[in-house]
Amino acid sequence: MASMNSVVLAGNLTRKPEVRFTDGGTAVAEFGLALNENYKNKAGELVEKVVFVDVTTWGKQAEAAGEYLDKGSPIMLQGRLQLDQWETEKKEKRQKLTVRADRIQFLHRAPASNSRPTPTDAEAPAEYDDDVPF
Repeated sequence: MASMNSVVLAGNLTRKPEVRFTDGGTAVAEFGLALNENYKNKAGELVEKVVFVDVTTWGKQAEAAGEYLDKGSPIMLQGRLQLDQWETEKKEKRQKLTVRADRIQFLHRAPASNSRPTPTDAEAPAEYDDDVPF
C-alpha cells in the first residue's frame, strides 16, 4: 500500500525560534506554530479554536528562521509529520507528533527601520505600496 506524508500549514509563531547547531555544524531550529480555526456552531455563535504544533527545521531554513522570525510572525510551511520517541529518566516511554518543515515562507515584511532585506522583500511585486491603509 502506498503512503504519503505531507502537510501544508499557515499560522503564527508562538515563540521565537530556538536555533542550535549539531556537532557537524548543521543548524536546527525549533518553534511553535498556532493554527486558528473560526466557524459558527449550530446556534450561530462564532467559535474560535486554536491548534498548537511543534515545528523543527534544518539547515539554511533554520538559520533564516532564527534570524528573521519572532513570536507572532506569520508563516506558511510545507513539510511532513514526524514521530519523536524517547525514554524518561524513570524509564517511561514518551512520544510526540511534530512537523518537520522542509520549506518555510515568511508572510511578513521587515519593519522600515531594518535596513537588511528579508526573503519576502525580494519577492514583493514592484507595485507594492506600503502607504495603502489595508
